[in-house]
Amino acid sequence: MRNQLKISIAQYSTPGRKEINQDFHDICIPKEPQLTNKGIAIALADGISSSDVSQIASKVSVTSFLIDYFSTPESWSVKKSAERVLSATNSWLYSQSKQGQYHYDKDRGYVCTFSGMIIRSSTAHIFHAGDTRIYRLRDNRLEQLTEDHRLWISRDKSYLSRALGMDTQVATDYESFSVEKNDIFLFMTDGVYEFVSSGFIIQTLQEESHPFESMAKIISDKAYDEGSNDNLTIQIVRIDDLPHKDIDEIHKQLTHKPFPPILEPRDSFDGYTIIRILSSSSRSHVYLARDDETGTSVVLKTPSINLRDDKTYLERFLMEEWIAIRINSPHVAKSYLQTRKRNYLYTVTEFIEGQTLKQWMIDNPKPTIETVRKIAEQIARGLLAFHRQEMIHQDLRPENIIIDNSGTVKIIDFGSTRVEGIVDVNTYLDQENLLGTALYSAPEYFLGKIGTSRSDLFSLGVIVYQMLSGEFPYGVQVARCTTKAAQKKLKYASLESEDSKIPVWIDEALKKALQPDPYERYGELSEFLYDLRHPNSAFINRTRPPLIERHPVVIWKGISFILFGIILLLLNR
Repeated sequence: MRNQLKISIAQYSTPGRKEINQDFHDICIPKEPQLTNKGIAIALADGISSSDVSQIASKVSVTSFLIDYFSTPESWSVKKSAERVLSATNSWLYSQSKQGQYHYDKDRGYVCTFSGMIIRSSTAHIFHAGDTRIYRLRDNRLEQLTEDHRLWISRDKSYLSRALGMDTQVATDYESFSVEKNDIFLFMTDGVYEFVSSGFIIQTLQEESHPFESMAKIISDKAYDEGSNDNLTIQIVRIDDLPHKDIDEIHKQLTHKPFPPILEPRDSFDGYTIIRILSSSSRSHVYLARDDETGTSVVLKTPSINLRDDKTYLERFLMEEWIAIRINSPHVAKSYLQTRKRNYLYTVTEFIEGQTLKQWMIDNPKPTIETVRKIAEQIARGLLAFHRQEMIHQDLRPENIIIDNSGTVKIIDFGSTRVEGIVDVNTYLDQENLLGTALYSAPEYFLGKIGTSRSDLFSLGVIVYQMLSGEFPYGVQVARCTTKAAQKKLKYASLESEDSKIPVWIDEALKKALQPDPYERYGELSEFLYDLRHPNSAFINRTRPPLIERHPVVIWKGISFILFGIILLLLNR
């Protein structure tokens, strides 16, 4: 069994010399599989003293962060998950203040400072707004990891410049870094850190005669004795163990079930009956099968036994089903959640009766623009389902798109999909930047950069261009351009010609979607789709030829008329 993330905790909070404790703190250590998938969450909030309700803001901020974070999709990155939760919490606090009796005075509303940390695998992620602090003790050095959001008017007077509930939106500081075994993190409110020296904190944490659980109270009591007149809250988290890169153990987990044999039609296999072989290669075998229990036609995919020692391949193979289960879209092939025991290593997905887009383009070499639009819109809806889950398909091409017998377009094959929420979990297997088919891959991949949603947009643009013209926008040159300088020389092959029926504004929309620089493309798929249906005035004006080219006869008649008038004037003098 591979090592798990393990921590020790010491926490303490007291009103101190005040009547009400406006601080709130908590920590959540989930059980597996969430411990691996989502990590451990720690949070501390400090209500502003000018408000009578800020203790409510503190409690809501901490509890919402800990509960709602673990409810976000596993495919989301830690950053996206936490920031979405904090944004929602901030909106709720701000609305409560606006509806209350102090809606004109934000200093008396539902406002609190916040410091939170997610420790996931071997990485810590900090989210911070206000003047609560997070420190790290490593190698006998105490380092402040957060920055106080205070505006100083004078040496003795300052104002809180950022906090939850203070405005309609909140900008939280974010930082991520690797953690090491025996790292100690301290979360403290100003009632503690303003009255305790770094030397005392380090000495206390190194004192072995006191149990670790008592350290927080010792430091808090010291701050009280030094004259702290505020609430005192401190959390101390020590990293006791981290997951380690045990490749062999992970390999065993991936391959604890035997590889299936080569199957033939009419074979019975794990509750399925094989109907026919759909494809077979050196990497996998794909079969059409019937579920004996439900009678449903499904697709079984089994890995090639030749790759049983390729740990990266095996992880990607299993990831395909994980992705398909989590994406719910009529334009993405779905997977079936198994309810019975599997005796072999394989995946099960829906069987789509139809043809690939590649075959469709062969059968329909000159489709109408409207037909191309409808196909592009369905592909885009499928891509959006990926992007909402922070997944990038990375291998969008006609062979990976199927049009079923009802005309519905579906994206298949997720072997190259990048899942942001998985990338920042240390799975100990390669998380390399995957490339799809060269002719459809975005130029940034050939510079070794990480793909984004704009990379999938580029691939969609290539497919639309190919459906309209039967060609590729840059020929085969994209894969050969491995430097920015070379990519700047790429020339888009315009679809505009004398006999072309493709409007100039559609050609310009494709040109923008297919820009070599991802930042010059559309920011959203919806913008591209809109411009495929609606003439963009910017494109029309940019490509509008000179008046003499558009109406040469009218221009020359006008010039002749003006010259004739000048001649008459000269003759009458």
